[in-house]
Amino acid sequence: MLSNELKKGMHVQLKNGWFGVMMDNARGNIRMVEVDGYCKEIGSVYVWDIDAMCDTSPACKIELTEKQIKARNAIKAMGF
Repeated sequence: MLSNELKKGMHVQLKNGWFGVMMDNARGNIRMVEVDGYCKEIGSVYVWDIDAMCDTSPACKIELTEKQIKARNAIKAMGF
């Protein structure tokens, strides 16, 4: 599934193992997610930090668009 196909209300798993619920229908590099980590909070998450969509069994891996891959590589090159 492409990252731009994630919709509000879908359950996702982040690469660090935490789970969350999508809070917007936007497209792009940054998405709003309600993350259930140390505490429950809503915040911005890079799409390349989202590992899988968990609404189906088995979980569906998230694929990035070419533009998102270029942005991820540029941010990693800056040291973030």
